[in-house]
Amino acid sequence: MAKDVGRKVVASNRKARHDYVIEDVFEAGLVLRGTEVKALRMGRASLVDGWCEVTNHELWLEGVHIPEYSQGTWTNHAPRRKRKLLLHRTEIDRLESKTREKGQTIIPLSLYFLDGRAKVEIALARGKREWDKRQALRERQDNMEATRAIREKRDL
Repeated sequence: MAKDVGRKVVASNRKARHDYVIEDVFEAGLVLRGTEVKALRMGRASLVDGWCEVTNHELWLEGVHIPEYSQGTWTNHAPRRKRKLLLHRTEIDRLESKTREKGQTIIPLSLYFLDGRAKVEIALARGKREWDKRQALRERQDNMEATRAIREKRDL
């Protein structure tokens, strides 16, 4: 049986880049139970309400919803349980010191399989204010209008 090769994205938190300013990105391993892995392989997960927390020098993923496996029995998992993340000690210590600063948090960006192993991409982020979000949206719309105008002028 051949092992899965490459990166297969299961879930991504598209709203995170709108709500937060991403400062640093890390790839972490994920400690899962068997039924969680099977549910993820079916492509079912939600990162919308997820966040990470450092407790006793360990990094934990919380608020991520992995629904119960449909063919699971009494061994099924709790959908919103805390899941341990696997990072190097220096990375955990760095994240812990950064999150002590005001406004800093750790959020999951995407959940995927890399060569058959479950990974989560987490980011050290700072929350945007409402006017920051509006300004970013306005800039994106202005850029789209400018490229559209250039394309129309070129087509004439």
